[in-house]
Formats: sequence, C-alpha cells, structure tokens
Amino acid sequence: MARKPLMAGNWKMNNTIGEAVVLAQDISNNFERDWSDSVDVVVCPPYVDLKPVKTVFDFDKTPVAVAAQNVYFQKKGAFTGEISVEMLAEIGCVAAIVGHSERRELLGETNEDVNLKLKALLEGGMYAIVCCGESLAVRDGGGALEYVTAQVKAAFAGVDGLDAAKCVVAYEPIWAIGTGRTATPEQAEEVCAAIRAQLAEMYGRDVAQAMRILYGGSMNEGNVEMLLAQPDIDGGLVGGASLKALSFVNLVKACL
Repeated sequence: MARKPLMAGNWKMNNTIGEAVVLAQDISNNFERDWSDSVDVVVCPPYVDLKPVKTVFDFDKTPVAVAAQNVYFQKKGAFTGEISVEMLAEIGCVAAIVGHSERRELLGETNEDVNLKLKALLEGGMYAIVCCGESLAVRDGGGALEYVTAQVKAAFAGVDGLDAAKCVVAYEPIWAIGTGRTATPEQAEEVCAAIRAQLAEMYGRDVAQAMRILYGGSMNEGNVEMLLAQPDIDGGLVGGASLKALSFVNLVKACL
C-alpha cells in the first residue's frame, strides 16, 4: 500500500516569535505548492510561535500545517502551564507530538500520559504524533524491539482502529537524538517494521499498512534518502535539520 510521506519539523524550545516568523517565511518562500500532492508537511513550533507561524503559511497559502509539541489531556481547569486540545484547535493546529523522549526523560511523562493525550487529541478532532524509542542501554541489551512495541501498545490502549489510523508513530532512538549519531537504515527499518507488526496485531493488516511511521533521530540531508528508501519508513520527525529553512525544504524534496 502506498502511503503519502510526512515530513515533520520539531523546533523544540527554539525561536522567539520574530525568529519563528522569519523561519516560516523562509520555508514558505522555498516551498512549491504542488508538493502537497506528494508529501504532507508539518512544523511544530513552541506554543508562543504557533499562531504567528500559522499566519505566515495561511497568508502565503503555503500547504504546511502546524502542530504543537505537547498538549494536556484535560479540557480546562487548574492546570497551571498546560495547554488544552481546544486551545490548539482554535489556533489551527492539526496535531500534537506526544511522548517525545525528552518529555519522558526530563519531565517524567509516562505511557499512561501518552495514552490520555492521544485520546484527548482524537476526541478534539486532531491526531497524535506518537513518539517511541529506546535508550542505548536497552539497545545494547538486545531489548529494543520489545521495549518499543510495548510503548506503542500502551499508547494506543483502548483506541479503536478507525481512530488509530488517523495517528502517526515516530520511532526515535534516544541515543540518536541530537547526538549526530543516526541509526543505520537497517536498524531503523527493523524497529519500524516491528512497530507496524505490533499495529497489525492490534488492528489488522489494513490499518497497520495505512498508518505512517516516521524516523526521528538526527535525520539530515546526508541520510534522508537511505532512510526513506526503507519500506516501513514513511517520513521523518526532525529536530535540528528543521531549524534551517533550506535544510528542511531539502528533506521535504527527498519525499517527492
């Protein structure tokens, strides 16, 4: 089954509003509208940059969507510092990242949190970019496949196949994030294939074959083509390479 590639840029905690507008404008200026026939593109700026970035793309009629880097699962209330699905939807976000390894490692986000956030996004008419990945210790211990598929199973617990099919899974080996060290195409494919097999076990082959699985972990212009050539890798969730307009645009071009 042919799956439309998705290239997602995670800006992390970078770019003031002014810097974000400049970056979005640079991406827009180098983006061909007809690319949207062949690839979906989304950028994930910090909360304060979401509306300004969305405004740039809307004004230019550039087919780049905007997603958040996180969300909270409650609809409203005394949750200081959190942002709801409804708030993101009003901005025009199409999705949010959930379960990124940095949030798991630094901020204690659990599989249960990821599951609640995924369900809240679906209920609010958005989709989740569900991150999963193993540490170097887990990989060296030989437990990478079991560890990652358990994360996927927990993230989608209680979610039916129709809703699951709206979501995206991003495999991001923790040992390859921001380190310049990248999983080989074969290593990345092995895990992404295991993720698809886990989804097939949960939802059947048709749903699993329809869902997009991204690779995240130091994807760049030098390795993108080899990674995208793998049968179970349908795009990327990129960090550093998305902070330079031409670099990100070149990753998008690799999907065409």
